[in-house]
Amino acid sequence: MAMLSFERKYRVKGGTLIGGDLFDFWVGPFYVGFFGAVTIFFSVLGTALIFWGAALGDTWNPWIISIEPPDVSYGLGLAPMADGGLWQVITICAHGAFIGWALREVEICRKLGMGYHVPIAFGVAIFAYTTLVVFRPLLLGAWGYGFPYGIFSHLDWVSTVGYAYGNFHYNPVHMIAITFFFTTALALALHGGLILSAVNPQKGTEVKSPEHEDTFFRDFIGYSIGSLGIHRLGLLLALNAGFWSAVCIVISGPVVTGSWIEWWEFWRELQIWPANWEAYR
Repeated sequence: MAMLSFERKYRVKGGTLIGGDLFDFWVGPFYVGFFGAVTIFFSVLGTALIFWGAALGDTWNPWIISIEPPDVSYGLGLAPMADGGLWQVITICAHGAFIGWALREVEICRKLGMGYHVPIAFGVAIFAYTTLVVFRPLLLGAWGYGFPYGIFSHLDWVSTVGYAYGNFHYNPVHMIAITFFFTTALALALHGGLILSAVNPQKGTEVKSPEHEDTFFRDFIGYSIGSLGIHRLGLLLALNAGFWSAVCIVISGPVVTGSWIEWWEFWRELQIWPANWEAYR
């Protein structure tokens, strides 16, 4: 069935948070709403400022263009536009666009009588971004600790921050976040592969039912979480990946200032080892 043939059934008035009927309309298949207009405004303004920042530089190579945060000497104050002020305004625009998009999702959920799982999940992604460019710089006392807006410059920032704390792979919360990222990929790969296998059976056989899918995983790992359960599990894993990735960076600097390698020295200080434990190494 074509998407638009049943979309009209759900294009109901109401459910808006702000603006009433003023912005309660669609452009093609896309609902606009007040927060849709807010998202468009901040997206266009932020993109224009990025082009302005590129024009102030010496290249239009998209891999090299970078909008740098203010120098740490500016602290938490406002910087001149050409010396980090653009980064500050673009960060405001990014938050306006992201939060506007999330609230637009809330309005769509209200129209459809759905739960708020989608905007809540997107809110965790916004939280992770805000941690990098707002919370951590605030805790460290300067906007200059935020990451630059650029491709290579962003990757350089990640590498620099990692080595600034010895080796970021020794950050225990980073370990938790990475575990959730890989487990998310594993769970949803298994789910996606199973669905494709069920709806693409061998030639001459019927499409398999959810009962066949459950049977496969009961034979494979002894348990099937079910069709609804795998989506709940995928959401839980993904949200944890985003949340713990934010925690792992916000504690690096504001909480732990030394090397993460040295942080693990506490393990050798625990009073559980024999007096001559070095002999067992």
